[in-house]
Amino acid sequence: MNQLAFVFGLLGNVISFMVFLAPIPTFYTIYKKKSTEGFQSVPYVVGLFSAQLWIYYAFLKPETTLLITINTVGCFVQSAYICFYLFFATKNARIQTVKLILLLNVVGFGLIIVLTHFWANDSNRDDIVGWICLVFSLCVFVAPLGVVRQVIRTKSVEYMPFLLSFFLTLSAVMWFFYGLLRKDYNIAIPNVLGFLFGVIQMVLYVMYKNPKKVVQEKKQKLPEIETQIIVIDENKLPELREQIIDVVKLSGAAVGIIPVRIDNVILGAEKTCSPV
Repeated sequence: MNQLAFVFGLLGNVISFMVFLAPIPTFYTIYKKKSTEGFQSVPYVVGLFSAQLWIYYAFLKPETTLLITINTVGCFVQSAYICFYLFFATKNARIQTVKLILLLNVVGFGLIIVLTHFWANDSNRDDIVGWICLVFSLCVFVAPLGVVRQVIRTKSVEYMPFLLSFFLTLSAVMWFFYGLLRKDYNIAIPNVLGFLFGVIQMVLYVMYKNPKKVVQEKKQKLPEIETQIIVIDENKLPELREQIIDVVKLSGAAVGIIPVRIDNVILGAEKTCSPV
């Protein structure tokens, strides 16, 4: 049983490491633009906080080497992303990021360590920290609902890469069985939700992976409206203006409005936080 749990944990490490590397194209874009405009640092700060929590939890539990290794890597990778972001961020974005780091990763994490160390008994400290990790992981796994809503609304999967959703789902499966075999439900339970949301994202990708059909249908309606505008008559000028406005609106709908990309949370994110 322990050997099987080790296999799932090892696979979880490998897949989670690939998920951690998912934001590299994002930062390559930032490097080329020399600007972080359109991107946020929140996923990486939250990912760092999640990795910190799981490392603390792992040190309170026996035989959790695989949990420590992947989250140590996660801390290093997320810290590198944050430093890279701060280097190219505007002054205002840099200040907001530093504030978030101080609030979440320094004050928040510090309070958790102090309170659980002095107010909790040795016998139940790991349970308390485990519940904190569980609740936080559930909140992180719910985050992709915003992406799901955006995909349904825009009928476009431009900001929901299939491979990231696939690897996040696969990672959730590995960590679920790792936690189940170890009878550590603080690890297993959040990954059930992660698996469900991953499947939903992949199904939506299959449904909306080809948005051209929707655009073509809208474009076919344009000639019908354009034929209504035949003669410019001074007495019919108000009606003509209304028709032109309708044509412009429909043209905009046919082209599509590209929303501002918030790197997200997406996976890898991105559920950039540790998938466990």
